Amino acid sequence: YEQVRARLHQVEEIGHDFEKVELILMGGTLTARPEAYQQWFVNRCLAAMETFGAERGRAIRNTGITFETRPDYATAREIDRMLALGATKVELGVQQVSNTILARIQRGHSVEDSIAANRCARDSALKVGFHVMLGLPATTVEADKAMFARLFSDPDFKPDYLKIYPTLVVRGTPLYEQWRSGEYVPFSEPEAVEIIAFAKRIIPPWVRIQRIQRDIPAQFIEAGVKKSNLRQLVHEQMHAGGYHCRCIRCREAGLARLEGRIATEQNIVLVLERYDACRGTEHFISYEDVENDILIALLRLRFPFEPHRPELEDAALVRELHVYSELVGLGKRKAESWQHRGYGAHLLQKAEELAGDAGYRKIAVMSGIGVRAYYERFGYEREGPFMLKRLV
Repeated sequence: YEQVRARLHQVEEIGHDFEKVELILMGGTLTARPEAYQQWFVNRCLAAMETFGAERGRAIRNTGITFETRPDYATAREIDRMLALGATKVELGVQQVSNTILARIQRGHSVEDSIAANRCARDSALKVGFHVMLGLPATTVEADKAMFARLFSDPDFKPDYLKIYPTLVVRGTPLYEQWRSGEYVPFSEPEAVEIIAFAKRIIPPWVRIQRIQRDIPAQFIEAGVKKSNLRQLVHEQMHAGGYHCRCIRCREAGLARLEGRIATEQNIVLVLERYDACRGTEHFISYEDVENDILIALLRLRFPFEPHRPELEDAALVRELHVYSELVGLGKRKAESWQHRGYGAHLLQKAEELAGDAGYRKIAVMSGIGVRAYYERFGYEREGPFMLKRLV
């Protein structure tokens, strides 16, 4: 409760006007805790949002809840629990796609655990992010490049989101002792930049790189990449080589505006990309300024493999709907914003058409707690943790 209130206060103090808030339950493998504790913790976080807004005479709506957890604690049972708590996204600590390396670092889960968790989460309509690490013991620069190539091409993986963390050496860990003895040598800054730049050159347009580098003060890092502006260094190297990243974050309309790239309405078209993932078919549907490579809005539609939830029988899944722009308050509109201009409604209509054409009898949307009323406007009704609509 106090953590959420403190964070909301910090955001308010630096001048942000906010009415929509995403809750991210970071680290700690909350899904391994007793269920009663999980329920209490999430309830207190949501209560903090409600009281903080009430004290200021306005509503704060929760637009989504993200759980960060290990793949072996994201089975169908844990996913059901997350859904009951309002989850819209799960971030999996995949770390590597090599069982040899996972065993070497005594991670305690396998690549097969990551594959199973990814598939179960997607077939439950959740967005899926991966946390991966560079420079773990027993890897090389070329092996880590191959890891990214596999992440983006192997249908068992293909994450929606990605966080990239170079391995850092800190005191009080077995890795610190291995480093002191010379058994382990972390990647240098140029090596980390080279690998991440490679990943950004080959990344598909349906992946968003959320974060690069851990937020650890440099004085606590004994060895490894100490600079916190690693993303900037990567972009500088890419620009020098004539490359640019096409991940979602680098193409978002709001960020593009800050960089001086302005989307124009006449250049905005509907783009559809299909790809296989986790034995199902993903449809990345977007509105984009194709001339300036600016992303306005996106929708992730999945034709699932084998959902275990009874509500999702014979249903296509909308795992994400997002309009990228400067934040606009609920029911408001800014001239320079792309929100509230109908792009979300058009994407939803396109998803319904694709699902109907494929023979699905209904469509299910993964919606944040505070966004369910939006889907009710289009004929969706709540069923369990989902918003559902009959197509026939």
